[in-house]
Amino acid sequence: MKSLTKYLWFNTKTRRAYINITDEVEKAVKESGVKEGLCLVNAMHITASVYINDDESGLISDFDDFLEKLAPHEPISKYRHNRTGEDNGDAHIKRQIMGREVVVAITDGKLDLGPWEQIFYGEFDGRRRKRVLIKIIGE
Repeated sequence: MKSLTKYLWFNTKTRRAYINITDEVEKAVKESGVKEGLCLVNAMHITASVYINDDESGLISDFDDFLEKLAPHEPISKYRHNRTGEDNGDAHIKRQIMGREVVVAITDGKLDLGPWEQIFYGEFDGRRRKRVLIKIIGE
């Protein structure tokens, strides 16, 4: 069995960002040499997410609006978590909604994504360095 571990690093300029990472994940699959297997992509921080959906700007804005309505950043006093000196209680909730990780099948050496599916890194408490794990296993 073959395996490969890679990390992607992000330091967004804004608190929230949505970054298409499909190309980077595909490069890792190619580098791994795996023809049949699985690819795990995992946000390695509790205020960030990895998810799969369409790369359409209106939809991305809709996600952001939806998350901000469910868990608005302000007033920060509304979150008990922020009593610890943090200001990111909303980011933890947004991450829980959007998910921690995705697993994608590798078929014939390529990510086996459905029509329009793309892999995204969702950042909900940016402006500092964070990482994403790519773990590939297979034959």
